[in-house]
Amino acid sequence: MKLDDKDRIIISMYAEDPDVSQEEIGMRIGLSQPSVAMRVRKLKENGAIETQTGINPLKMGLYMAKVDISTNNSQDILNMFKNCPYFANGFTISGTHNLCLFFISENISTLEAIVNGHIRSNKSVIDVDFNIVINTVKDLFVPTILTKDITGTPPCGILLNCKDCPSFKDKRCMGCPITGVYQGWFY
Repeated sequence: MKLDDKDRIIISMYAEDPDVSQEEIGMRIGLSQPSVAMRVRKLKENGAIETQTGINPLKMGLYMAKVDISTNNSQDILNMFKNCPYFANGFTISGTHNLCLFFISENISTLEAIVNGHIRSNKSVIDVDFNIVINTVKDLFVPTILTKDITGTPPCGILLNCKDCPSFKDKRCMGCPITGVYQGWFY
């Protein structure tokens, strides 16, 4: 898709204010509201404008971890976490670490438990670099579903009873909201 100057202004206006009116856009770029609506529809259909609702974890007092991983099976790691409530996003990347994952939690020790108990212990993982995000330059929104169905089965596939885990017992890990064994305040 090729963008013209009007498209760039529309995209920029939505980035600054997702609730901007098409009338306001039309006044700025010199088009009627129906013409703006057609352009916006085309931009949305082509993925140039996406709307996503979520939380800003750092503003909410949550912690975010960036975990860089070297693995010989990145898809298995991504599949393990795709339904994990703590999982924010994952990226297959180039370089020494071929996978970058982001997690959010109420405390750092739960993030450490995820990394140590689920990632470092995985046989396909070669190396892990675990970092806590301190600040962001721009607001960061993470789509988050806070009403997960309790199934009793951990979405990561690891058959571990949180109640038996020393980290859970010592309240260094909040547990898994999907299993119903959870002692945090967020989910």
